[in-house]
Amino acid sequence: MSKMKTRRAVAKRIRVTASGKVKIKKANLRHILTKKSQKNKRNARKAGYLVPTDAKNMLKAAPYVK
Repeated sequence: MSKMKTRRAVAKRIRVTASGKVKIKKANLRHILTKKSQKNKRNARKAGYLVPTDAKNMLKAAPYVK
């Protein structure tokens, strides 16, 4: 059986923690930052974690991501 292909777009956006959670970068920190509150920008700097149902789909798309 051949290897499964990895969706590179997904593989570049996620990391898997030691406990198996899928870690992502939060959105809304690229441009037009003046009208966004300091609290929103500060919270967007922190890592986000996917809910288990989404994490399962992401790991199917990128089976070899560790």
